[in-house]
Amino acid sequence: MRHEVISSRSNPLVTRLRKLGSKRSARREEGVFVGEGPKLLQEVLRAQMPLETVIYATGTQLPALPDSVRVVEVPASLLEAVAQTQSPQGVVFVGQTPSLGLPQCLTGSRYLLLDGVQDPGNVGTIWRTADAFGADGLMLCSGCADPWSPKTVRATMGAAFRLPVWETTLEQAAECLKEAAIPLYATALREDTRDVREVSLQRSGVIIGSEGRGVSQLALELCEKTVKIPMVERCESLNAAVAASVVLWEMARPNL
Repeated sequence: MRHEVISSRSNPLVTRLRKLGSKRSARREEGVFVGEGPKLLQEVLRAQMPLETVIYATGTQLPALPDSVRVVEVPASLLEAVAQTQSPQGVVFVGQTPSLGLPQCLTGSRYLLLDGVQDPGNVGTIWRTADAFGADGLMLCSGCADPWSPKTVRATMGAAFRLPVWETTLEQAAECLKEAAIPLYATALREDTRDVREVSLQRSGVIIGSEGRGVSQLALELCEKTVKIPMVERCESLNAAVAASVVLWEMARPNL
């Protein structure tokens, strides 16, 4: 394990970390993500995801790390300067991201598709909920938030290191599900809409629409039918993460 001490804000590693934390293009170019806090670090280690660098504030206790990891000690003020939160809890780390491409074939039975969900907090929360209810994967379509942004990763509470996520188009996702004989539904209202409690979702892909416009016209054209979440008449819609949670619960309920 390589141990270093850095105190200068002009150090190349500090500059790099600031860039990775704030720019999606920089993270994509290097194929890495930035995480914060001892809990997320433990989750990465538990999932055996490749770790590159761990930066910690002087006095912070670290878990056992692989010998290949670069370990850098910095003053607390310097750690705060590179972190994306006001309270980074003493640790910032860089890890390698897995492939975001769809697999050649789907081996599971329950998938959630996000159609333009742009809030990283919502994407992270949905990812965490999908993991909790045993979904087999999350497909991000139509310009969703970066799944590996620091805010998204924090919101997953470790689910990012357990449940696969893929970036794709709605057309590619629909084709992949079709090849696996998995029906595709969308949460929307039209003539064929069914109560979500009346449709078997044990083997399905379900599309959740964006925060502002809901499910797109293309999604409606690709899905076999639509489902609705019953609610009182005075309410028109739910937050994307809440709607996803209800759908994921219905997917998992027969097996819980």
